[in-house]
Amino acid sequence: MATQRLGLIMHGVTGRMGLNQHLVRSIVAIRQQGGVTLANGDTVMLDPVLIGRNAEKIEALARAHGIRRWGTDLDAALASRDDTVFFDAGTTQMRPALLAQAIRAGKHVYCEKPIATNLNEAVEVCRLARSAGVKHGAVQDKLFLPGLRKLDLLRRAGFFGRILAVRIEFGYWVFEGDLQPIQRPSWNYRREDGGGIILDMLCHWRYVLDNLFGEVKAVSCLGATHIPQRWDEAGQPYAATADDAAYATFELADGVIAQINSSWCTRVRRDDLVTFHVDGTHGSAVAGLTDCRSQSRINTPRPVWNPDAKQTLPFFDQWQEVPDTQVYDNGFKLQWEHFIRHVVEDAPYRWTLPEGAKGVQLVEAALQSWKERRWVDVPPLDL
Repeated sequence: MATQRLGLIMHGVTGRMGLNQHLVRSIVAIRQQGGVTLANGDTVMLDPVLIGRNAEKIEALARAHGIRRWGTDLDAALASRDDTVFFDAGTTQMRPALLAQAIRAGKHVYCEKPIATNLNEAVEVCRLARSAGVKHGAVQDKLFLPGLRKLDLLRRAGFFGRILAVRIEFGYWVFEGDLQPIQRPSWNYRREDGGGIILDMLCHWRYVLDNLFGEVKAVSCLGATHIPQRWDEAGQPYAATADDAAYATFELADGVIAQINSSWCTRVRRDDLVTFHVDGTHGSAVAGLTDCRSQSRINTPRPVWNPDAKQTLPFFDQWQEVPDTQVYDNGFKLQWEHFIRHVVEDAPYRWTLPEGAKGVQLVEAALQSWKERRWVDVPPLDL
């Protein structure tokens, strides 16, 4: 069997997500496993070039992970015919322009979400990619989480019957920076720098809802900036201008209702940092990042409401764990492998830029709902 090289331009890999999930746990891991195997048995070996603004930092990163190519000149990298794929995990504000530049250079493009900060730019880059005939993808990593894959298995098996409602609880306490060090970058909390939990998380919730529970039809959203002052990486105070929590209700296809709380100002008392609770006529399930527990119709207990007596039913113990029936690889790495096969052998691929644009569409609808204090319809996106 033959081995073929795939040149990959990686931009924005010095940040938290770009470094940990995309470079180390995806590209480096794929190289260490010997590449990506194609349907005909051939192997694709990745040959990345790391591009960043800080030469010293990007060189050290390349050396640390056994990557021989690095640089600071993006224009020169895009001009090279040896590299056919461009990846971006930099700032959202720069992303549409970077993607457009790469597409015009004839590169296939893959990027983190959101693909833009506004819908007009998102739609424009989608149309540019389509007219150029390049392959394209947007990260939709949560679909590859073990917990959600188990939920999807239950759904496809008909376990839920007719799905009635979905409740998603996401978040944890992000330290302000005065008493304890921050664990998220300060730009996340400045709207002028592309921050905000609505822009960050509703792009995720759009593809989760659309793919697992029903296409989003309308949204009602209330955002909040609960912590108005935070401290940055240098320990300096600054005004938090972006929303740090969002409370939203969604109307999905076939009458399914979804309620999602997203917050960086909550302390966790649940099974995981995010939980997905699905209720159906024949059963319910609750999933976290890795685990999933279910309760079928015939196993549903009959609690009695009596506020004068202490509750004795062990509700948490009345759910059955959905077992691990396979080895679950890193979700980012799995989607990378799908995209590589799509580029090299034209394998089917549905997590495209237009799917990323749907996330930005929902963000704008949610922000409009918050501003106007009303429900906002989410029509089909014309691309």
